Amino acid sequence: MRQSDPRPLSPHLQVYRPMLTMALSIIHRITGSALYFGSALLVWWVFAAAMGPEAYATFQSVAASLPGQVILFGFTWALVHHLIGGLKHLVWDTGRGFDLVTVERMARLSVAASVTITLVIWAVVLFSGGNP
Repeated sequence: MRQSDPRPLSPHLQVYRPMLTMALSIIHRITGSALYFGSALLVWWVFAAAMGPEAYATFQSVAASLPGQVILFGFTWALVHHLIGGLKHLVWDTGRGFDLVTVERMARLSVAASVTITLVIWAVVLFSGGNP
């Protein structure tokens, strides 16, 4: 049977108005994947430390380079953002925070908190004389 006005069988992106909560849901999935692949950095760091000074110096030179710093900064933000998103879901698991005002407020707070905490972590590391 052919319809005269074709419509999508299920809602598509053009039906929804983009919202911060929608973007954060997608970003939460992306940061989860980034953490999965970024955990290879932690494995490399541990193996380099276990293999001796030469291997660790190689890791440190890569981590101290500009691309290494960008990747480590992104990994730090992904970790913090994903953690805060998980805490937000933990609150929702208790049955609280589902009214639209609270949902929007929690979304804005999670973005602000993830950026702020990431910057604080990096400021502490950089100003304490350490290399991230």
